[in-house]
Amino acid sequence: MTTTAQPTARKPATMAQALTRALRDAMAEDPTVHVMGEDVGTLGGVFRVTDGLAAEFGADRCSDTPLAEAGILGTAVGMAMYGLRPVVEMQFDAFAYPAFEQLASHVARMRNRTRGAVPMPLTIRIPYGGGIGGVEHHSDSSEAYYLATPGLQVVTPATVEDAYGLLRAAIASDDPVVFLEPKRLYWSRADWSPDAPAPVAPIGRAEVRRPGSSATLLTYGPSLPVCLEAAEAARAEGWDLEVVDLRSLVPFDDDTVCASVRRTGRAVVVHEANGFGGPGGEIAARVTERCFHHLEAPVLRVTGFDIPYPPPMLERHHLPGVDRILDTVARLQWESRWTEGRGA
Repeated sequence: MTTTAQPTARKPATMAQALTRALRDAMAEDPTVHVMGEDVGTLGGVFRVTDGLAAEFGADRCSDTPLAEAGILGTAVGMAMYGLRPVVEMQFDAFAYPAFEQLASHVARMRNRTRGAVPMPLTIRIPYGGGIGGVEHHSDSSEAYYLATPGLQVVTPATVEDAYGLLRAAIASDDPVVFLEPKRLYWSRADWSPDAPAPVAPIGRAEVRRPGSSATLLTYGPSLPVCLEAAEAARAEGWDLEVVDLRSLVPFDDDTVCASVRRTGRAVVVHEANGFGGPGGEIAARVTERCFHHLEAPVLRVTGFDIPYPPPMLERHHLPGVDRILDTVARLQWESRWTEGRGA
């Protein structure tokens, strides 16, 4: 008599819990994985992502560090060069700025500098983005700095499942990964089975979260739920919006993105980072270069404003919202009619 394995029960879990599980599983499977950062040990991190790891694996493998980001990352570089797999937490996005010299001068260049002889299996976890009422230096979207630094992989999850899968992939990588964690999604919930074999999400692969035919919303991280909400609201206006979650900013999945835009003929890039010099400009350029003859309107952007992050009471005006996205989609329609009127 044969028995059929019962499916593992799925239950609500938060993104923070998925990240904790990813760290725990990686540490249990590989003794070279070390977690380090400010308050990651006894406290379990400001957002409790490392909660319980020090008790389970000891202070030597989940280590509290001094408040010195450049020193933290510099130490991690040495650890990676000597065969360990450090996972560094920078606590808040803008706290990583003092460590940027280490990142640009050594983390991103070591493998190239040594002609591949010295890998750099280093994961840098950075909670980023707004939406939590944080003050200056606690809500930045600094991804453009990392995108402009050759030698880094840059990924950001927007779902519970991807939080686990992408972090496992980042830790397993022999190249450095900047792992951007959307702070406002830490407590988002989804049905998830932590006991089932969870796939390691491939770095460099985007995902279509909602199929559509009228236009494509290209987004990532904290802006994904906003885009999905906007896509539902757009149905009342007769628009069927496709939503693509980029997940990986470097390497960039041109194939999935361009396949979507070629189907819909229109695209809007949505992210919290400022518009000028932000990731949306590069994304729009790539789409335009590769999909020019399929576009019925210019690629548009909905972004944060070109200002330092505002005080908490004003952040709702700064962050891309449903109304701003719908206004931009309406502009796409106008741009399409204008193009048709010119006989294009």
